[in-house]
Amino acid sequence: MFNYEDPSYVQAFIQSALREDVGEGDHTSLSTVPADAKGTAELKVKDRGILAGVELSLAIFKEVDPTLLVQVFIPDGTWIEPGQVVLEVSGSSQSILKAERLVLNCMQRMSGIATYTRSLVNILDGTRAKLLDTRKTTPNFRLAEKWACKIGGAVNHRYGLFDMILIKDNHVDFAGGIKQALEKAFSYAKTLSKPIEVMIEVRNETELDEVLAIGGVKRIMLDNFTPDRLRDAIRKINGRFITEASGGITEKTLRAYGETGVDYISVGALTHQVKSLDLSLKAK
Repeated sequence: MFNYEDPSYVQAFIQSALREDVGEGDHTSLSTVPADAKGTAELKVKDRGILAGVELSLAIFKEVDPTLLVQVFIPDGTWIEPGQVVLEVSGSSQSILKAERLVLNCMQRMSGIATYTRSLVNILDGTRAKLLDTRKTTPNFRLAEKWACKIGGAVNHRYGLFDMILIKDNHVDFAGGIKQALEKAFSYAKTLSKPIEVMIEVRNETELDEVLAIGGVKRIMLDNFTPDRLRDAIRKINGRFITEASGGITEKTLRAYGETGVDYISVGALTHQVKSLDLSLKAK
């Protein structure tokens, strides 16, 4: 199971990102900055929003150069304003320059995601519904994006294809129907050495009735239901299964879905339609 607190997972992500950016070496810094030069830089805020990526930045600085000293002034999850200083990093000037872009790319994107996520979580305040992220993430950047959603107040959905059986519309169609898909999923789950949840997406009330007749699932995802249809479906489910709403839900309609009594609402826009926050790392 994915865990942002697993140092080996985070390290693998950072090493891959550094290979992409640094390659055989930072030739600009190597050619212009003396190898023994020491410096200090501040990470400054130029935008408003929820800060995210501080903990990841610490891991990046450590991976680039364990001798770098970092002092954090503002933690993840804090509302930030222009002019504030998030952290200060001191040590090898070449190392600071090597880490600069990866730190900023991660923190700017993560802070944008956390900010938008928090705004949607606030819309749902007072309802029982919890906000979920999705797998609609940037390839090889899912760790950071889902981490940012968590910092913003959302609940992480499955990380990948490996940690849940989630039967969606294409699975149902390729399998030949709801009954066939569920029977095959239940049979397959018994062959695994670990327990795994089975969840299924339904597109209409007929498919919902089929699932309710068969049972055995952990969660039912009601896809592209209007709030009124969703409310009726939740009454029919009557607490027998965890419920999730999905499909085209925006900040304008989110509250209406939250008030239906649904347990979870998944919103792909948390990670695929977000504006990054403006941050900078400047020599002090």
